Amino acid sequence: MLPKGRRDTAHLVTEARKPRSEDIAYRERRYLIMMGFRVACFGLTIALFAAGAGWFAAIPAVGAITIPYFAVVFANGGREPTSTRGFRAYEPKLPERYSGPGHDTPSDPPVAGQPGDGGVQDAGQE
Repeated sequence: MLPKGRRDTAHLVTEARKPRSEDIAYRERRYLIMMGFRVACFGLTIALFAAGAGWFAAIPAVGAITIPYFAVVFANGGREPTSTRGFRAYEPKLPERYSGPGHDTPSDPPVAGQPGDGGVQDAGQE
């Protein structure tokens, strides 16, 4: 008999999530790398503009302008689930296809000229 509040299943050490400190360090490194790339784009923009490259200076300038947005979004993303064990895909329980009354598959198709074939002769026989 198990004491109250204890689970029947044991958790493995390999299933444990990474510590929060490792997660934060990873996000900080990724942010700093992206900001370093932004500084390089900004420096390249200044160098190309000074060299008279014209519109080619705009290409790294766009990178220097847009990279901070993505760096902040990635840094603030937080801890993501590492496994999908707790998630299930939605599977709707749909009813079987409705075929309507009288649409059973007959063993023999109706023969023309007999009652029930849907012809004109059926309309006058009542």
